[in-house]
Amino acid sequence: GEICAFKIHGQEMPFEAVVLNKTSGEGRLRAKSPIDCELQKEYTFIIQAYDCGSGPGGTNWKKSHKAVVHIQVKDVNEFSPAFKESVYKATVTEGKIYDSILQVEAIDEDCSPQYSQICNYEIVTADVPFAIDRNGNIRNTEKLSYDKQHQYEIMVTAFDCGQKHATEDVLVRVNVKPVCKPGWQDWNKRIEYRPGSGSIPLFPSIHLETCDGPVSSIHTTIELQTNYIGKGCDRETYSEKSLQKLCGASSGAIDLLPSPSTTTNWTAGLLMDSNDIIFKFDGKQGAKIPDGIVPKNLTDQFTITLWMKHGPSPGLRAEKETILCNSDKTEMNRHHYALYVHNCRLVFLLRKDFDQADTFRPAEFHWKLDQICDKEWHYYVVNVEFPVVTLYMDGTTYEPYLVTNDWPIHPSHIAMQLTVGACWQGGEVTKPRFAQYFHGSLASLTIRPGKIESQKVISCLQACKEGLDINSLESLGQGIKYHFNPSQSVLVMEGDDIENINQALRKVSYINSRQFPTPGVRRLKVSSKVQCFGEDVCISIPDIDAYVMVFQANEPKITITGMDHFARPAAQFERGVILLPDIRIVSTVTKMEHQVDLREHDRANKQVVVEEMLHNLDFCDVLVIGAELDPEQECLELDHRELQGKHLDATNSTAGYSIYGVDSMFSYEQVLRQLRYRNWGTLATSDRKFRVKCSELNGRYTSNEFNLEVNILHSSNSNFMDHVNHMIVQPQFLQSVQHPEGSASAVHNSVVPSVATIVIIICVSILVFVITLGVYRIRTAHQHGSAEHEGAKENEMDWDDSALTITVNPMEKYEKPHQTEEESEEEDIDDEEEDTTSAESDDSEEEEEEEEEEEVIVQKGDKQNATRQEQLEWD
Repeated sequence: GEICAFKIHGQEMPFEAVVLNKTSGEGRLRAKSPIDCELQKEYTFIIQAYDCGSGPGGTNWKKSHKAVVHIQVKDVNEFSPAFKESVYKATVTEGKIYDSILQVEAIDEDCSPQYSQICNYEIVTADVPFAIDRNGNIRNTEKLSYDKQHQYEIMVTAFDCGQKHATEDVLVRVNVKPVCKPGWQDWNKRIEYRPGSGSIPLFPSIHLETCDGPVSSIHTTIELQTNYIGKGCDRETYSEKSLQKLCGASSGAIDLLPSPSTTTNWTAGLLMDSNDIIFKFDGKQGAKIPDGIVPKNLTDQFTITLWMKHGPSPGLRAEKETILCNSDKTEMNRHHYALYVHNCRLVFLLRKDFDQADTFRPAEFHWKLDQICDKEWHYYVVNVEFPVVTLYMDGTTYEPYLVTNDWPIHPSHIAMQLTVGACWQGGEVTKPRFAQYFHGSLASLTIRPGKIESQKVISCLQACKEGLDINSLESLGQGIKYHFNPSQSVLVMEGDDIENINQALRKVSYINSRQFPTPGVRRLKVSSKVQCFGEDVCISIPDIDAYVMVFQANEPKITITGMDHFARPAAQFERGVILLPDIRIVSTVTKMEHQVDLREHDRANKQVVVEEMLHNLDFCDVLVIGAELDPEQECLELDHRELQGKHLDATNSTAGYSIYGVDSMFSYEQVLRQLRYRNWGTLATSDRKFRVKCSELNGRYTSNEFNLEVNILHSSNSNFMDHVNHMIVQPQFLQSVQHPEGSASAVHNSVVPSVATIVIIICVSILVFVITLGVYRIRTAHQHGSAEHEGAKENEMDWDDSALTITVNPMEKYEKPHQTEEESEEEDIDDEEEDTTSAESDDSEEEEEEEEEEEVIVQKGDKQNATRQEQLEWD
């Protein structure tokens, strides 16, 4: 009648049932161990009740019917949310608003929906243009800009429905990529160029972005813009004569616009850019070419060359603008030949004289070219081979579009005036004046009578020394076509494959072959056109605007050294004496040593290094200082065979000798060492002074002024020198003395002081001898009292008279005409010095002096008294 047990049927259920009251049958179901909802949320099992059974052992008990037990485990919020990924990444394109950039997801290990579900997400990072919804979707709240920020990093957390947040926030990286814009990428706007660098690539890493467009072909143009450098680009700034010699032109060109100097002073009043020898004409200036510079009557063959920069002149369209004009100096206003611009047309006028032709002949030749008024530099060559006149403009041939005929000019005896920049109006006006002024810039205007220039020489004269280049042409792709313009300032490339075009453009380089290039900026422009399949033009490629910065070259210091003074007998000058036998021309450049590991405070202690460098010279002048050479008795000579094989030429005048042309310093040394000075009228000249000065780049870099003094020893000098050489004197007394004043007596002064010193030594020796004996007698007389001392003194004078011998200076007549007061003072000083040294001489010297005294004997008598008086006064 009692309940003794409850039994649970099931596999290892974590529960047990115990009896609380056997009579009433009450029992309790409990857990045997902790229950974890996360492991099992529900349990279902069967339970039965048992009575106490029958019999002594109670083995035959009875059991109740089966009851089903269903248990649900209630959850506790013990777990925090955790994100599935450690880092979330996304990439967006700038300028767009996204609904969802990416989704983050967190989980919670709690078992109940209340605690296991994520109810909210939140962005922890402040002030970012992003938002997140409850499902974890991140979006941008404003348009993003690649230029403003390439990447955003934001921290996100999550909350479950029990408001428990994640223990660790998650990192979200959002990369912003620019909108795909077709164009060239990975290039630098500034390219630096140091002189002597050779060829440097302009865009070594460039590539084209087409944004996956179906490209069929690419056409690219690279342009180097140098029209503001010099005469359109970096050219050699040597004089036109030197350049023509360098380019192999025949000699004889006459420079009508040279740099102003003492011999070429007609350009002194013009506006000039000295670096490039460019003359600017503002419509108010003209230059008269002196008579004799250009032959009066040009032959049927001659050449005019010039650089010109000219633009349209508003309001002056009807006015002729004269470049070169040869017209009547007075009385009349006839133009014999002229080159001028009229309404943007270039016109050459050539009027023949009646004695040369008496028929209707071609007289005016007209060319119509856009370049005449485009405000850019161009090189013009007018080749006259009458009756044909040809124009070369930048190396290209142009025939005149119009030729007009005229009658020859009537002969007259009126002098002609050649002018540049305007035309001289000698007649039809009250006072002769300039007219028809030129507006623009001119340079290197030359006229060459009787010669015709070749196409090769013309191309050389206008060649640029800078331009575009392609490194290793053979490595260009097979499908690349390219083309340079004549000056290599424009390069056109075309190809079908993008990668081939990229590789080709990386090989395009800048080169400047000048040793001393013009510093400054050279602009670069790259323009491209892309064609797509089935379309003419599909995408637009923006132009590249870059520039090359050319640095200033280290300035050279040119130094001339050599023997700066010498004397030669007159006979040698009659045959000719080499002036500069050992001249040396050396150029050095000062550099700062650059070290990579220099710290900031050590930069002030950089070492200065002086290096010798080799470069060309373009002229060396040997100038006469003082009066010009007298052509009737002296000259400078040079065997012109010395100039053969060199790019050198020379001109001679009474003012000096000028060697010009672009050649090495060694070549100039060789020629200068052969320059001779001849003087066949030596009696009128005792010395000459010369000055040597050299230049590079037409005076941009100049040397020191090396001065040379030459003394002419006349025949009397030579004989006297022979006499002196046989005298026993110390060598140092024969050294010549330089007199910078350069007076006529320089040669005499260099020798006479030495001879005077010899004579003074002899005289002083005699005087010391006499004084020594006199002192000896005086000391002896002191032993006999004052009266005897006076007598002894008188006796001493008597003895002095008997033994006194006078030696006369054998060169007295030679010395006096040339001796100056300063030299006399110098001799007095020498006397005192020699007196102190000679006083120590021994008896052997006195014996030699007594033998020398026998040369000239003066008889006693009336002369003795005078001699004694002189001796006493000198004492």
